[in-house]
Amino acid sequence: MQLDKVVNYHKALADPTRIRLLILLAEGELNGQVLAEKLGVTPATVTHHAAKLREASLINERRDKNTIYFSLNDYFIKNGSHAAANLIYRTSNQKGGEEQMNEELDRMKKSVIKNFFTANGQLKSIPAQLKKKLIVLEYMVSQLEKGRKYTEKELNEFIKGFHQDFATIRREFIMHQFMFRESEIYELNPQEIWAKWDSLS
Repeated sequence: MQLDKVVNYHKALADPTRIRLLILLAEGELNGQVLAEKLGVTPATVTHHAAKLREASLINERRDKNTIYFSLNDYFIKNGSHAAANLIYRTSNQKGGEEQMNEELDRMKKSVIKNFFTANGQLKSIPAQLKKKLIVLEYMVSQLEKGRKYTEKELNEFIKGFHQDFATIRREFIMHQFMFRESEIYELNPQEIWAKWDSLS
């Protein structure tokens, strides 16, 4: 599973047109027609390449009436670039990295968990700040069983043990790569793929 995720990320980038498309989007959001003109390709070609980039979580899409606009998913572009190295060196990293976790980050994590969860484990609210949100989501998914496949109903029941807005939190699990969904079945991603809160400023 880890290998598939890393390979899919690099496959998405293994095309000059897609790289050029991402470079253009680094300047800001653009629609498909403008991208086609700038790249010198047809709108259908842009749609094809955008689908590959979206599957790898490298771009976002939004629709405004009949026009689709594309923008970079900055976090996953940067996070994905480190995923292969993390996977390759995970054994040596695990030996010392976790044990030597920065005390300040550890204190912050404990503080966020204390502030956002009640004494009986209920989530008071979903944090607005990304770093705090990722800490909360990581704390929750860490209590799921690795390798277990969850139906949507089972995952909803798990989330409701923390907070009633299970639909939003379920989407956040997927959006930040904590879990993946296939045919309405949910499973944890390997930790190397999880969105990393400790790398955010």
